Amino acid sequence: MAVASMMLPGYDLCMVKIAACLAGLALAGGLMAQQERVRVESHVAVKMRDGVTLYADIYRPARDGKFPVIVIRTPYGVQRDGVHANCFQLAGNGYVVVNQDVRGRFESDGKWTPFMDEGKDGYDTIEWAAKQPWSNGRVGSQGGSYLGNNQWLAGAEAPPHLLAMFPAVASTSIYHNWAYFGGAYRLSFNFGWGVVRMPHRIMQPQNWHTDKFVPGTMKYDSILRHVPLGEGDLHSSGTAVGHYRDWLKHETYDAYWKGASVEDRFDEIKVPVHTSGGWWDIFLAGTINGYVGMKKKGAKMLIGPWGHGPSRKFGEVDFGPGAMRDLHSYELKWFDRWVKGIENGVDKEPPVEIFYMGANQWRKEADWPIPGTVYKPLYLAGGKSLTFDKPSAAGQLSYVADPADPVPTLGGNNCCGSPTVAGPVDQRPIEGRADVLSYTSAAVTEPITIAGPVKMTLHASTDGPDTDWMVKLVDVAPDGFAMNIAEGILRARFRNGLTRAELLKPGQTYEFTVDMVGTANVFLPGHRIRVDIMSSNFPQFSVNPNTGEPLATAGRGRKATNSVFHGGAKPSAIILPVVHALP
Repeated sequence: MAVASMMLPGYDLCMVKIAACLAGLALAGGLMAQQERVRVESHVAVKMRDGVTLYADIYRPARDGKFPVIVIRTPYGVQRDGVHANCFQLAGNGYVVVNQDVRGRFESDGKWTPFMDEGKDGYDTIEWAAKQPWSNGRVGSQGGSYLGNNQWLAGAEAPPHLLAMFPAVASTSIYHNWAYFGGAYRLSFNFGWGVVRMPHRIMQPQNWHTDKFVPGTMKYDSILRHVPLGEGDLHSSGTAVGHYRDWLKHETYDAYWKGASVEDRFDEIKVPVHTSGGWWDIFLAGTINGYVGMKKKGAKMLIGPWGHGPSRKFGEVDFGPGAMRDLHSYELKWFDRWVKGIENGVDKEPPVEIFYMGANQWRKEADWPIPGTVYKPLYLAGGKSLTFDKPSAAGQLSYVADPADPVPTLGGNNCCGSPTVAGPVDQRPIEGRADVLSYTSAAVTEPITIAGPVKMTLHASTDGPDTDWMVKLVDVAPDGFAMNIAEGILRARFRNGLTRAELLKPGQTYEFTVDMVGTANVFLPGHRIRVDIMSSNFPQFSVNPNTGEPLATAGRGRKATNSVFHGGAKPSAIILPVVHALP
């Protein structure tokens, strides 16, 4: 059994058994056994350029020498469950790990303003780590979710000693694929994460406060329905939460958000990046956009049938034992190649590895989008049908979108906020609603394999100045189970771009493009393809009041009559990325 040297505040350097840490490694997914002894030094001060001191725990091989470094920067506390396992594993494989509390969180000084200081603080920490006596000057970065966004922002500052990044389940633009998507506000996530859990220095439990301030009885539904949204924080935390209110005020991609995005700055990142994520992760778009933005610099990407981390079963579907991947082994290979400089061949392997639902099979691909992809329109047609043949007959279907009775969230790309169901979930409970249009194909006779970006071209109108268009792509099994495999939303006033809002003319038909991010799925013989169209998905997204009012101050809203057109001069269609069949 390996032994670790640990330096604890107030104690001399001592040798302690790390059986508990090894047990943690086993629980974390069967990670490799420790290679060597590890020394831990806690509460190490790191001075930022503006004089603010951040604190880190340092994990390093117990033997003398200079080592490559992995920097991890977290808002969740360096002592959080599971953190030690990851740090010990990396240190046990010959790396020094700098695990740091970000500005204003836990032990670190300064003011907590999510995202806004992470670029320069990450740069300063990476360069500090490169100059320490235990460092050989070669640095990589690691971490998922917020920790992954930290990496992107620091990487865009181009610290000279950074050699590689491994951001998992991470956003590349806090506006485009974190706080908002398609101009719609991610209410359950922003509220549950931004107001309930993260308003102060230490992360709070999900049931920290309630609308009646009775611990343990949080009524998310009633709180999330409160209007105006700009006062929702008062009904949970009892205080105004500055960052939450800022997010609501800035509905467009403006100067406020640009400092928390790298999607305009990929060319400023000088190092190879390995992204990883899940088909139902809330930050799937960040995983994909990060790879596409960096692929000319040797990027790689891994996407599994997961949510916000690897799992065999997610939502209501068990994808089998083969669905799992040990991300730590991928990280070690990546860092060994680019940070240690070991020629292990990882840079010669195909850059993309994705899991195909339906067939439940992994496949390595040469790129994303996959070379040779054929983008096939699947058209909405009469009788709520779908057809690959462009329909000549024109038609329309209408429904009433009522802000007081929104379509409930049922699975999809969500996580980490208020307790909403995420992942692949049978959609039939909502498909019977009068405000959900379900278009279904005939049964597939030969497998149809898709992998790549998915978009919906929608010809539609509303009788007011604004509404939402929410679209889901669904794989319907012979027994009727309707599995959602891709989704997207567009707040109609952002139809011409996310930098400005343009209200609609009531009754006018527009062509809308709904970005559904991407997926990989095999529609097997006997299955049917379905497209569900609606105007709400609550509480995953805030309800559109259908009035065009500012989000933070809007009231209860109005009912909207929304119409979807098909055929003739208004050929609505979902664009499927069809690829070569699996072997």
